[in-house]
Amino acid sequence: MSNVLIINAHHHYSFAEGKLNGTLVQIADELLTAKGHKTRIVEVDNGWNVDQELKNHQWADIVILQTPVNWMGVPWTFKKYMDEVYTAGMGGALCNGDGRTEDAPKSNYGTGGTLAGKKYLISLTFNAPQESFDNPDEYLFQGKSVDDLLFPMHMNFRFFAMEPLETFACYDVMKNPQVEKDFQRFTQHLEAHIPG
Repeated sequence: MSNVLIINAHHHYSFAEGKLNGTLVQIADELLTAKGHKTRIVEVDNGWNVDQELKNHQWADIVILQTPVNWMGVPWTFKKYMDEVYTAGMGGALCNGDGRTEDAPKSNYGTGGTLAGKKYLISLTFNAPQESFDNPDEYLFQGKSVDDLLFPMHMNFRFFAMEPLETFACYDVMKNPQVEKDFQRFTQHLEAHIPG
């Protein structure tokens, strides 16, 4: 069985209390522990201890990032978490610098990761409808996919030598929520990608 770190990156707003992301975290925790996996949950809005978060990432076989997409990226509180935790991990806990050497200062940027063999899964909640992605006729995303939009997050995990599991997304959660279907799809997604 695996050790699974679940990060709830939701940041509370009066119009977005975090119930959907919180329930998705709860579903993941209950499903995975029932299958024999060990879990740890980090609620970014509650603060964090940098040393403990480095230990959590080293302990985990899989990291699940549960996050809303705010202005085409993660909430600012999770960006602060990354700035503090991931920067502190550059001394070997998460990576050995950026991978370049004195002999090749222009090559191999991003190859210093020390978490090889570990995986990550990004789970997202969007106001955008699913139909706005992967369609060149749609104005905003111009044919781009969800993973294209979240490319910087994928690169952050790749920087640590982690491997991706298939991304999950809930769409149109503000104007046309389908939460029960989303919960069913999320359960199926976890069962397919993190088997017991």
